[in-house]
Amino acid sequence: MTDRRITYDAVVVGGGPAGATAATCLARAGRHVLLLDRDGRIKPCGGAVPPRLIRDFAIPDHLIVGRATSARMVAPSEATVDMPVGGSYVGLVDRDQFDEWLRQRAEREGADRVRGTFEALSRDDDGVAVVHFRPKGATREGPLARVRARVVVGCDGARSQVARQAIRGADRVPCVFAYHEVIASPATDSDAFTRSRCDVYYQGRLSPDFYAWIFPHGPTASVGVGSAVKGFALREAVAALRRRTGLDACRTLRCEGAPIPLKPLKRWDNGRDVVVAGDAAGVVAPASGEGIYYAMTSGLYAAEGVDRYLATGKPSALAEPRRRFMREHGLVFWILGVMQHFWYGTDKRRERFVEICRDPDVQMLTWQAYTEKKLVRARPAAHVRIFFKDLAHLARSMG
Repeated sequence: MTDRRITYDAVVVGGGPAGATAATCLARAGRHVLLLDRDGRIKPCGGAVPPRLIRDFAIPDHLIVGRATSARMVAPSEATVDMPVGGSYVGLVDRDQFDEWLRQRAEREGADRVRGTFEALSRDDDGVAVVHFRPKGATREGPLARVRARVVVGCDGARSQVARQAIRGADRVPCVFAYHEVIASPATDSDAFTRSRCDVYYQGRLSPDFYAWIFPHGPTASVGVGSAVKGFALREAVAALRRRTGLDACRTLRCEGAPIPLKPLKRWDNGRDVVVAGDAAGVVAPASGEGIYYAMTSGLYAAEGVDRYLATGKPSALAEPRRRFMREHGLVFWILGVMQHFWYGTDKRRERFVEICRDPDVQMLTWQAYTEKKLVRARPAAHVRIFFKDLAHLARSMG
């Protein structure tokens, strides 16, 4: 597999939702694919997935460990707003099981899978890209393995080494750092924890610029927080949230932390033979922090762009995944970015933000946009009402 005479059509670096999806799609297209993954890494994540993801990517029912039918927004004053989903739901997955199943699906479709850590990109004398990696279990002193690739697909996270080595500006993407603790769920539901509800805390003492969460995962739950403020004590914030809700009495199963990008890269390809997707491309939604759907969608688009490049030899095909993604989701990302910048700035504004969530028009449009991943334009009157209500809330927040 590391014989220099073997050249893969594509080497996918990173086996999270983006990388596993890209490898699956390329293998289904008949391409010779290698999936290189750091075995055992689990990203901190609330694990929320919309019904559209479950449909579009054929996710089996057993991976949906919970179905939330409402969300509770908690303001700095402890005022709460419950937002029922209506006729739909929010699916919850455990990334430990979910990501591994996606990787196994890529293998079943024909992708070769290697466990190891990416180290560097280089080129052979004929100009073909070479991926250098350290196989799992190898010592730091041992030689690196190498494999040739007509295209390299970087899906190796927010601080992607593939992107940093191949794409200009990839080292300047701002990040939120997320930390969560996966705990055993309480034996019975209570006002503080319900298996059918996702709780989101907009409180400066838990996060000065983002939010904290409690997401149910059936027998387990994710209790976490995110912040981009350097030095903010994430572990202490999670501990405080667990004490307030009585979840400190629950057994802690594992703890995980990782950076999460705040905006998409301006470019996802190097104009030659490298393209990135998922967190490596910065496709995590501002304000909400939602990333699984966008990671898998960008992985799909990257795979289709790579397939066209392999068929035509035109590097411009590798630029199409970003153009396509931004056409579909760029406006939503921009709106969410503006919302995060303004509404998460102070506790006074967070209080107003939670109050806005009480509005039936806001709830309807929010859930329709979340479950189907597109802006809903069928209710213009609702949009007009929300516009004028937002102006009133903005005026009160600025006063």
